[in-house]
Amino acid sequence: MISGSARPVVAKIVAPVIGRLARSGVTPDAITITGTLGAVAGAVGLIGTGQLFWGAFTVTVFVLLDMLDGALARARGGGSLFGAVLDSTGDRAADVAIFGALVWWFSGAGDNRLIVLLALLCLVLGVLTSYIKARAEGVGLSCDVGVAERTERLILVLVGTGFSGLGIPYALHVALWVLLVVSAITVGQRFLVVRQAGSGPLAPQTP
Repeated sequence: MISGSARPVVAKIVAPVIGRLARSGVTPDAITITGTLGAVAGAVGLIGTGQLFWGAFTVTVFVLLDMLDGALARARGGGSLFGAVLDSTGDRAADVAIFGALVWWFSGAGDNRLIVLLALLCLVLGVLTSYIKARAEGVGLSCDVGVAERTERLILVLVGTGFSGLGIPYALHVALWVLLVVSAITVGQRFLVVRQAGSGPLAPQTP
C-alpha cells in the first residue's frame, strides 16, 4: 500500500512495533484480517450512517494496519502465497466497503445523487486499476505505473469524507472529482504499458 518513497520512513516508525508483534506470536494473516474487518465495520457502521468524520478516522486507523502485515511477514522469515492473496483480497474488500458506504448514505438520508455517481465511478476505476495489474502479472508482465495507486486513492476519499464530516462544503465533491480524474489516467497508463509490453503472441497454455 505504501509508495516506494515513503517506505524507508515508515519502516523506521513501525520497526519497534513489528519487533513486539513478532515476539508475541502475532501472525501477519491475523493483522490482515483485523485491519480488513475493522475498516469494513468502520465504513459500514459509521460512514454508512452519516458519521463521516468518525467513519473516515476509524477506517484510516485500521487501514494503517496494512503497513504492518508485510513487515511482520518479513520479520518472521517471509510471507506465504496465501498471505499475499489474503492481503490483496482484504484491500479490495475495504475499498468496496468505503465507496459502498458512501453510495448507501448519499442515496438515502444524505440525498446527493452526484456523490453517488462519483463514488460508483471511482469504485469501478479503482477495481479496474487493480485488475489490470493483476491480470498483467498473471501473463508475466510488470504493471506498476500510475499516478493514483491505492495509497493515493485512499488518501483522497478518506480526507474528503472526513472534511465533509467536519462541515467543510464540497470537500467530498472535490476529492471524488480529483480521484475520478487521476484514476482514469491511471487506468489509461496501465493499459498503455500493457499494450507496449504485451504486443507479442500469447504463450501457449498447458492443457
